Amino acid sequence: MHRLSRRSVSAVLRNAATRYRPLSSSFPLDHHPAVQSDTTKRWCSVLTTGSSNGIGDTKLFNMKNNPVVGRRFESTAAASDASAPPAEKFEYQAEVSRLMDLIVNSLYSNKDVFLRELISNASDALDKLRFLSVTDPKLLTDAADLDIRIQADKDNGIITITDSGIGMTRQELVDCLGTIAQSGTAKFLKALKESKDAGTDSNLIGQFGVGFYSAFLVAERVEVSTKSPKSDKQYVWEGEANSSSYTIREETDPAKLIPRGTRLTLYLKHDDKGYAHPEKIQKLVKNYSLFVSFPIYTWQEKGYTKEVEVDEDPAEASKGEQDGKTEKKKKTKTVVERYWDWELTNETQPIWLRNPKEVTTEEYNEFYKNTFNEYLEPLASSHFTTEGEVEFRSILYVPSIAPTGKDDIVNPKTKNIRLYVKRVFISDDFDGELFPRYLSFIKGVVDSNDLPLNVSREILQESRIVRIMRKRLVRKAFDMILGITMSEDKDDYVKFWENFGKHIKLGCIEDRENHKRIAPLLRFFSSQSEEDMISLDEYVENMKAEQKDIYYIAADSVLFLVDPIDEVAIQNLKSYKDKNFVDISKEDLDLGDKNEEKEKEIKQEFGQTCDWIKKRLGDRVASVQVSNRLSTSPCVLASGKFGWSANMERLMKAQTVGDPSSLEFMRSRRVFEINPEHPIIKTLNAVCKSNPNDEEALRAIDLLYDTALISSGFTPESPAQLGGKIYEMMNMALLGKWGTSADGFQQQVNPTSYVPETVEAEVVEPTEAGSKK
Repeated sequence: MHRLSRRSVSAVLRNAATRYRPLSSSFPLDHHPAVQSDTTKRWCSVLTTGSSNGIGDTKLFNMKNNPVVGRRFESTAAASDASAPPAEKFEYQAEVSRLMDLIVNSLYSNKDVFLRELISNASDALDKLRFLSVTDPKLLTDAADLDIRIQADKDNGIITITDSGIGMTRQELVDCLGTIAQSGTAKFLKALKESKDAGTDSNLIGQFGVGFYSAFLVAERVEVSTKSPKSDKQYVWEGEANSSSYTIREETDPAKLIPRGTRLTLYLKHDDKGYAHPEKIQKLVKNYSLFVSFPIYTWQEKGYTKEVEVDEDPAEASKGEQDGKTEKKKKTKTVVERYWDWELTNETQPIWLRNPKEVTTEEYNEFYKNTFNEYLEPLASSHFTTEGEVEFRSILYVPSIAPTGKDDIVNPKTKNIRLYVKRVFISDDFDGELFPRYLSFIKGVVDSNDLPLNVSREILQESRIVRIMRKRLVRKAFDMILGITMSEDKDDYVKFWENFGKHIKLGCIEDRENHKRIAPLLRFFSSQSEEDMISLDEYVENMKAEQKDIYYIAADSVLFLVDPIDEVAIQNLKSYKDKNFVDISKEDLDLGDKNEEKEKEIKQEFGQTCDWIKKRLGDRVASVQVSNRLSTSPCVLASGKFGWSANMERLMKAQTVGDPSSLEFMRSRRVFEINPEHPIIKTLNAVCKSNPNDEEALRAIDLLYDTALISSGFTPESPAQLGGKIYEMMNMALLGKWGTSADGFQQQVNPTSYVPETVEAEVVEPTEAGSKK
């Protein structure tokens, strides 16, 4: 045997690993024809060039006389594909009982939907019959009425659902109920599409073929008795919740025969027998299947009153005879006679499917009150149909007041939108899928025929169709709110803004795409209208000719932002009708009336004073500048372009998890602006040039800064120290005018002769009246 050195082997393997596909260094030969007779597995190195243990010639490995390196080799299994036996095909196997358990207990999160699913199946059966009867009228001869009847036996825990639909043959029972996830409705719709009559409108609901099994959510045993016009026999399908098999038999009891259709009998589990109460059945029908296109009757107990005679007391009767009365009225009492009868539970024509021109305002309002349990009429409503890529019908409402006790507008989860698919209620539990959270107050119904739902039909899946539907719903909501602004009664929008103004402002922050729709809805107080709120359109109309921007907070013509959310909303809105929003509390304010030559002179005159004041204030301000916005005040503390305003600083301080480091950084962006026309600033300018180290002047700068903090809306760092400075200045002013001698006579005092020491005001903790300390 030829041997390779360890170094050679390593080199060969490295070369092979870098240039060719990795191969196993050894592989079994027990599948090769030359060694099939050998029952012991043997292994051969691919590096062997000669024979190995007499197993066979190396030609079997396609190595010939060359080493393995430099050629690509396949395993013997790949080399012998042509002679290998064909692969066997297997079907997936499933433990049926386990699969049924998954379908029943994993797909559905709410047991109440079992009745919705079974009613939907019954509605599909009726729809199929109605469609087929167009070409074959004989199908309706056995039973003309197309309806669904539900009867509950609360004593025995049994629910019976009967429809007069198309029914099923024996083979259809096997195919539809015996094959999990096979939908008879889906097969029927496929046949319709392939037929010439594919254009016929259909309201068939079923899609997935698992709705029937929802019966096992509440039933331990289900019995399906069905009669098809195609068969002269009636068959019964029976299945249990925890069984992997079912039975089918022919119905032989004459009392249980039905002319056509299907009767489902649910034998409820012990814990779910509460569903067998007639009131519960009626409630579920009205919640989920109120608008199914066929009448649904429920078996209900009813009563009527009548008068019945009451037997007289023997003593009173004998007394009457002694009195000689010949005629006497018989005594009666009112009793209630109880009986059971069928009662229509659903409305077959939902209001949103009607022509909007035929629906009155009173009908819209009544539907709103009944559907959402409201007692006040809505402010506005919108009834519309969208067609094209996504088709749906909807009615939207704007409530007249916001819900009490729900001031938090951050939570997008509401039950204000009721989603229907083919008139069957699906869900009202949404988390922003149909409306953004700032429009979560909108109420209404949405009905579509082709929404992407999960198998349980409880969850709306995220898809392009849902996004398109959301966009159209949002636009319709804006149109409806805009209609309120145009109402003849101006109080309608005032009422709307008082209840939902914060929601609209939140939209400025969260929905940039709809800024153009949100901005006309905003309302603010302004310096021109302090009593009544105005729109941005009204503000722009009243702007001065030279005014280029929309100012807010403080000036001759500004918007007053009084709500905490206002500033963030306006900052996100940025502009309106080509007019930028400008916060005049920020530095470098341009009011449009600049005189560059005059400003240059003033900056030269007060440049040294600005540096002097900045040196005194230090890191408390970012810079000191000459102001062009002040007229009567000596100074103002403005925010830097990228710093927090006073309002924002208060909001950030109030945050529970606020970052102190960012607070200090943004605070340092303040800009101290001085009014060069004010006497105090002129005096300080003179002191700066003559005696910049004067203690009184430096203390005056400190007091100016603290005063500017308060007047600009900021919070002073040390209120107690500021109080001490104010008391000191008051004392100096009073002593300067009213000096008091020891004998009580007033005399003039030179204020410069008294230099008090600055002290902090005493802080006294509040105590209850009458308490002792």
